[in-house]
Amino acid sequence: MIFGSVPIRSATGAILAHSMPSSTGRVPKGTVLTPAHVDDLEAAGHDTLVVARLEAGDTEENTAASALATAIVVDEQEQGLRIAPAGAGRVNLYATGPGVVQVDASAVAALNAVDPMITLATVPQFHRVDAGTMVATIKIISYAVPQTHLDRACAVASSALSVARPTVKTATLIETRVGTETLPGKGRAAMTGRLDRLEIALDDRCVVAHETEALAGAIRKAQGEMILILTASATSDICDVAPEALRQAGGTVTAYGMPVDPGNLLFFGTLSGRPVIGLPGCARSPALNGADWVLERLACGIAMEQGDISAMGVGGLLKEIPTRPRPRSTGP
Repeated sequence: MIFGSVPIRSATGAILAHSMPSSTGRVPKGTVLTPAHVDDLEAAGHDTLVVARLEAGDTEENTAASALATAIVVDEQEQGLRIAPAGAGRVNLYATGPGVVQVDASAVAALNAVDPMITLATVPQFHRVDAGTMVATIKIISYAVPQTHLDRACAVASSALSVARPTVKTATLIETRVGTETLPGKGRAAMTGRLDRLEIALDDRCVVAHETEALAGAIRKAQGEMILILTASATSDICDVAPEALRQAGGTVTAYGMPVDPGNLLFFGTLSGRPVIGLPGCARSPALNGADWVLERLACGIAMEQGDISAMGVGGLLKEIPTRPRPRSTGP
């Protein structure tokens, strides 16, 4: 691409680099100049213009952005992504439904390394989205890029991005109580909100005594495709009431504890192929906590192990919430 200042009478057919006032208004940058544009700009007193001209082998910005988008999103339905129309060298990609974003970081890095003028920016890995959430933006920074560079970027773009949709449709929430205490409904309300965003229906309320045998029985009877456990007393050990109840019910505990705060006291496992999550007490609040990261991934069919939890420490210090009984501050 040729870029620079030219006499105004040589500018017809070129791309205007900067917005300029004319005798009839303002000509936006990126406009392909016609003789009428040139006349209006000259009448406004301009004798030179900064313009861009495509050379042989160049691809115009909108065409390039659209080509890269179709290389990334090969199948909109399968990948859960919608390609928006191009404008000013930009194409946005939007989620077509709820789920979590899966990003191939190495592919994105390779794409962005081809040419600084060819860029792709995405939301973070496993970011939860709804229908219409922007997942990524493609921006061609210059007015054109070499087709050879675009071809290389497109070659590494395939499978770089997708939205994993929920694979479960129903969930059972089991709450425990100590003695005859009346449980408030805020915990169930918070979990209902989380599940509604993923289009997962919650079964009827189930409240049992905070005892291993009673909880094990409720776990066995649970009908949901996902089982959630919210205990009256925090799970303090891998052999505490809730994880032990899961084992007694015939399930397995995959992981306990996570380097995310709020959300440290979480465990998860499986029962007959169904995910089971022992929720931390902070799940009673709708505020973001570690349980959201685990719930969203498991609900979308993304397998997790202890190693996945252990890797959450960077970025795992989440915002303090007012309802925490013991704020994290330990001194000045």
